[in-house]
Amino acid sequence: MLSEQIQARINRELNKYPADQKQSAVMAALRFVQDEKGWVATEDMADVATYLGMPQMAVYEVASFYHMYNLKPMGKHTITVCTNISCQLGGASDTVAYLESKLGIGFGGVTADGKFGLREGECMGACVDAPLFSIDNKRLCGCLTTEKIDQILAELDQS
Repeated sequence: MLSEQIQARINRELNKYPADQKQSAVMAALRFVQDEKGWVATEDMADVATYLGMPQMAVYEVASFYHMYNLKPMGKHTITVCTNISCQLGGASDTVAYLESKLGIGFGGVTADGKFGLREGECMGACVDAPLFSIDNKRLCGCLTTEKIDQILAELDQS
C-alpha cells in the first residue's frame, strides 16, 4: 500500500496531466516510492499500477528499463557508474576497477555493512566530465580520480 505521503506527491504530479493520462505520472510515482523506501519492490509496482489505473506489467517495464530505479535493496547509498563510450574513453574502466577494489563488491553488489551499492548505468548526459557516477540518482560526480573517489566515499560514509 502506498503511504499517504507518496499518494499526496503522486496527486500533485497528476495535476500536471490531463485526467485521462494518469499513466504519465508513472516515473515520478516510482521515484517517490524509491525516495521513501530506498528501492521499488514488485508489490510497490503493483500498488503504483492500481493507483494510476494501468497494467502492472507496464509499470514493471518502466521500472526495469531505466537504470535509476533500484529493483532490490542497494544499500544506503547507490553509486551508479556511467560505462557508455564517452566515459569509457575517459577512464570509466579504471573508475569501476577502483570502486570494486575499494568497496569489495561488483556491479549489483552491496557492501557488507549496507552502506554502498554499486550499479552500472547508461549515459548521464555529462560526457565532458567523464568518467562520472551518480549517487542515489541525486548527485552527479565527474572528472573522477582515485583521490576524488576517496573523498566522496569518506563524505558518504559520514552521512
